[in-house]
Amino acid sequence: MQGPCSRRSRDSATAKLHSRHCGPFTALGLGRAPCSGARSCSAMCRHLRVLVDMDGVLADFEGGFLKKFRARFPEKPYIALEDRRGFWVSEQYGQLTPELSEKAISIWESKNFFIELDPIPGAVEAVKQMAKLENTDVFICTSPIKKYRYCAYEKYAWVEKHFGQEFLEQIVLTRDKTVISGDLLIDDRPDITGAEPNPSWEHVLFTACHNKHLQLQPPSRRLHSWAEDWRAILDSKRPPPSQAI
Repeated sequence: MQGPCSRRSRDSATAKLHSRHCGPFTALGLGRAPCSGARSCSAMCRHLRVLVDMDGVLADFEGGFLKKFRARFPEKPYIALEDRRGFWVSEQYGQLTPELSEKAISIWESKNFFIELDPIPGAVEAVKQMAKLENTDVFICTSPIKKYRYCAYEKYAWVEKHFGQEFLEQIVLTRDKTVISGDLLIDDRPDITGAEPNPSWEHVLFTACHNKHLQLQPPSRRLHSWAEDWRAILDSKRPPPSQAI
């Protein structure tokens, strides 16, 4: 299978060189692209690498969860989307009554939860356009749940369903996003930590119901929706032409 980035016109030798030195796993274990000084991977390779989270950024995790929770436990209290606070759904539900934490977890551990999530409005179209931009590599960087019987398979199936088979090459499954190198990470989780204390990417917070109330301190940035000018965020990370090799 050929990913969207490999459809660009470049010979096989160049493609292999780019993949070997500048793929998302170049910094696995280090979390940094192999570039000297303050130069980013985009400056070294002429390609901007964008990592896009899946749940809450491409797929409507919160809306899908609430719908299935209310269907399975109609007699139980629930938290409306406008009242969601905090990244961890199970923690907020557990604050209502302790039993609700496990009931919440059982929803996304169930078969067909991830595959049946609706796309976030505008997400599929935006990422397809992003992948076609010159000198831009786009990867879907997503963390599977630990009870992975259905999750990992359904994430791949969801991407194939909405983006096509060729985009399967662009999936990165990892429990630790800090060790994946890139220039930008668009993610709805406010606090992303891991083995690498200084990831190579800039985290752009994608606005979701659980984080919209947070006040970000400069230079942290948001992408409020896919209707916003995401291209401007990408362009802000590109090196001036004089710095590109």
